[in-house]
Amino acid sequence: MFDRRLAQNFDWVLLGLSVMLAGIGLATLYSAVTAGTPDGEVLLFQRQVMWYGIGLGVMLVSLFVDYRHLDRFAPLIWVAAIVMLCLVFSFGRVGGGARRWLVLGPLSVQPSEVAKLAVIIVLARVYSRGQAAEGYTMRELVKPFSLIAIPFVLILRQPDLGTAIHLALIAGAMTVFVKIERRTFWTLTAAFATACPTIWFFLHSYQKQRIKTFLNPDLDPLGAGYHIIQSKIAIGSGMLSGKGFLKGTQNALSFLPEQHTDFIFSVLAEEWGFLGALLLIGLFFLLILCGLRVAHGCRDQFGMMIAVGVTSMLFWQVVINIGMVMGLMPVVGVPLPFVSYGGSSVVTMILCVGLLMNIRMRRFMFD
Repeated sequence: MFDRRLAQNFDWVLLGLSVMLAGIGLATLYSAVTAGTPDGEVLLFQRQVMWYGIGLGVMLVSLFVDYRHLDRFAPLIWVAAIVMLCLVFSFGRVGGGARRWLVLGPLSVQPSEVAKLAVIIVLARVYSRGQAAEGYTMRELVKPFSLIAIPFVLILRQPDLGTAIHLALIAGAMTVFVKIERRTFWTLTAAFATACPTIWFFLHSYQKQRIKTFLNPDLDPLGAGYHIIQSKIAIGSGMLSGKGFLKGTQNALSFLPEQHTDFIFSVLAEEWGFLGALLLIGLFFLLILCGLRVAHGCRDQFGMMIAVGVTSMLFWQVVINIGMVMGLMPVVGVPLPFVSYGGSSVVTMILCVGLLMNIRMRRFMFD
């Protein structure tokens, strides 16, 4: 029987922010795929609407299932994600020089998006099992780090450096939140600082070129530096209030590459200017605050860790994408939540919001 307290604890603010971001995303995507072309790639817009419909259905289903059941099925979810990542190497579709998608009939699924959510759930299970007052030691971190390392390496081999970094940042935020022993923290910090210079030798040539271009975009203005130069021109040309909906010249004249995916923030900034970009960032900020509020109000460790993981996932994805298109970070191919085109990203993000609502709705069960 439906408990009225579930409805009383429903987070309408979280839902409203998500709907506003989805509306802004669909409007910006429509502009990105239709402006400057006679017919436009309207099919991409229609597919995005379909993905939002699928995501909404998944969210509704998730709200009626107690999130605490995920604790029991966490290992199975993690294994399923690893199997999907392995299948990519044999049956995955190649796009943009990388093999990242599994084709399921008319749909394409990106397993790395599923893997991020799977890692959040399995780490929440591990970290909710208790710890010493001083924090996790190096020996105690072996298990969670192993659960992170396997999907990290598989995603890196696709290759998808951006998603791999995003996965590591999510796991790092969750690990720091549960507290690490001071000596262990400094040992890991020193190990990371020592390993950073050697990472360069394991990068692909195009990844090295992206880093060089980040440091100096004018090094190859018609090649690797073209993306970021055109992106900054688009953002700057929007000035205070923008050029207006469907009137962005960088977008309409196809100067802006990947305008419907990684660089869609540039389309929005050109058309709606500084004020429009500030509004979008403000909505993301409020959504992140809502996620932190859910984590703070949660009465059980498992739900709290899921909320922390989902919120960190949203935070880092926004920071990396906007930093990337503004030239503050190297171009690594991370989509902007709710705005960039991509079915797997949209459904995963909507499901994450559903999990936050689920946790908040059931907090009364621990009174």
